Amino acid sequence: MANLINLVEMVSRYLIILLMIIYTVQSYTVFRKTSVQAKEYVFLRQNVSMFFIHFIAYVVMFLETMSIELLVFYGAQVIYLAATLILFRNIYPKASRLLVNNMCMLMTIGFIMITRLSYEKGYDLAIKQFKIAALGTVIALFIPLIIRKVMVITKMGWAYCFVGIGLLGLVLVAARVTNGAKLSLDFGGFSFQPSEFVKIIFVFAVAGLLSEARDFKRVVIATGLAAVHVLILVVSKDLGSALIFFITYLAILFVATKNPYLVLAGLLSGAVAAVAAYFLFSHVRVRVQVWQDPFADYSGDGYQICQSLFAIGAGGWFGTGLFQGSPGAIPYAVQDIMFSAVTEELGGIFSICMILVCMSCFIMFINISMKLTNRFYRLVALGLGVTYAVQVFLTVGGSIKLIPLTGVTLPLVSYGGSSVLSTLAMFAIVQGLYMLRRDEEDEDEEKRFKKLRQYPGPGGPAGYGAPGETQYR
Repeated sequence: MANLINLVEMVSRYLIILLMIIYTVQSYTVFRKTSVQAKEYVFLRQNVSMFFIHFIAYVVMFLETMSIELLVFYGAQVIYLAATLILFRNIYPKASRLLVNNMCMLMTIGFIMITRLSYEKGYDLAIKQFKIAALGTVIALFIPLIIRKVMVITKMGWAYCFVGIGLLGLVLVAARVTNGAKLSLDFGGFSFQPSEFVKIIFVFAVAGLLSEARDFKRVVIATGLAAVHVLILVVSKDLGSALIFFITYLAILFVATKNPYLVLAGLLSGAVAAVAAYFLFSHVRVRVQVWQDPFADYSGDGYQICQSLFAIGAGGWFGTGLFQGSPGAIPYAVQDIMFSAVTEELGGIFSICMILVCMSCFIMFINISMKLTNRFYRLVALGLGVTYAVQVFLTVGGSIKLIPLTGVTLPLVSYGGSSVLSTLAMFAIVQGLYMLRRDEEDEDEEKRFKKLRQYPGPGGPAGYGAPGETQYR
């Protein structure tokens, strides 16, 4: 029996990697498909790959734990994932199937790894993450409708600024300290991290300010307000969020003004501010010193990143297999360094594919931004895309010691209720913008068809076949 279990676990490692490769390849080949039927076939293969990865992973975990609770939890996850795919497809036929699939795929990886890392405590973290994800998905189902129908959101730039600064100021004053940084507010037994939601509010604020006017005065005002956000985060010692806000603002500023000199000035100012922060704040110096040589203080501040590097090295290309590694030895692996935990047990190939899936999401965000005609919506889609991409880069880069560790989560994969809720909201907002673009395309095509009907050429409307034959979408 033990030999059979070992055989299943060994085969499962390679099956999971193969299925992940298939899923990832489909995330990019779908861009070349032109027919609706071909795209639907690609999306179906993605769904099959995702559910098989999920099934195989939980079979392995069940063989290791023999926990009936685990099987029940697996069944609940299957229902949730299937319901999410079905509801988005039926409620919003114009929604991006690729974004929905990628969102579910990343959450599937998160469910697997959080369950694996929390099994010793009765899967409490995994169950809590699952409940929050389910609640967030219900909320996310309403967001595209708001984006498409409530036009007043494009006229509230100043309101977004004041709300964002107010929430961050409240964190600075009243938040509890977690690992040396002020991050979370507690209300009635629940805690949430306002900076995760302020990221979205900040994008709306900057987009609102720079979409209405792009003169020097407005740029100075927007820059000052963005600087206030970043400064509050730095004082709160939330360095990862501060960097996300800073880079997001520079990206929106460049697209809004098309002035590379302003961006260059922003980068130089950021570099000067980073040097100043190094000398003014001890926690910044500690982060940099640990990044430069974590083994110099292996048993102290460098322990986390050292364990992260050991985990990545132990996993290699194909991973050790679920329950065959020691990702639990990484401090705060489930929140801050989930990438290393994934790499250790599922393998470097799997982790590279996961990053490519995240890049596929970013490409969709930018593609949607480029095709929107409304300046506010275009800047919002861009800002959310950059915010998402920078967060992925920071958590992966910190895990492999490419950059100093910032403590940000890997969206939809790491444990963290606020992170999951904000990322689901982010995806839902972009879905709403994608549907707005589809609405515009359908309206343009309808107008063109009506015009051709009024002035038909020989044989009927040009490009539409015989008279009376409608071939438009």
